[in-house]
Amino acid sequence: MLLAVSDATQPGTSMYWRRGFPGTTDQARVVRAFAAHLLADFPALDDVLLVVDELAVNAVRHTRSGRDGGRFTVEICMDLAGVIVYVADEGGPGVPRLRDITDLVESGRGLLTVEALASSWSWSGDVRGRTVRATFPRVAAGSGRPEAG
Repeated sequence: MLLAVSDATQPGTSMYWRRGFPGTTDQARVVRAFAAHLLADFPALDDVLLVVDELAVNAVRHTRSGRDGGRFTVEICMDLAGVIVYVADEGGPGVPRLRDITDLVESGRGLLTVEALASSWSWSGDVRGRTVRATFPRVAAGSGRPEAG
């Protein structure tokens, strides 16, 4: 299901999209395409795509969303201030956490990417289901600073 509400080009309005995905590893590519299509003109699109990819992969690898019949949901909100991405999963025993960058393990550093690229991120929920949220302010081209609004 895809839901779109309002028109973000009008002052004071926002856009909202929500889509469910099967909990399989091949869906990360589909999630990136979904976000890329919706946010084509967003200045920090590459950062958003890396983060939404990481969050989708985490949902499949580390939660019940990756089991047979599992699903996860991606929500994208865009307004004049920027973009917020939510990835909701079916929960599991672990919690999202940053790993020590000096650990000599081959994986588990994805949230460090999220931490580096998003202006903020957080999670809520419990073993029955969690949502990870990442925010991206609209940045003026070439300045590295948020656009004046």
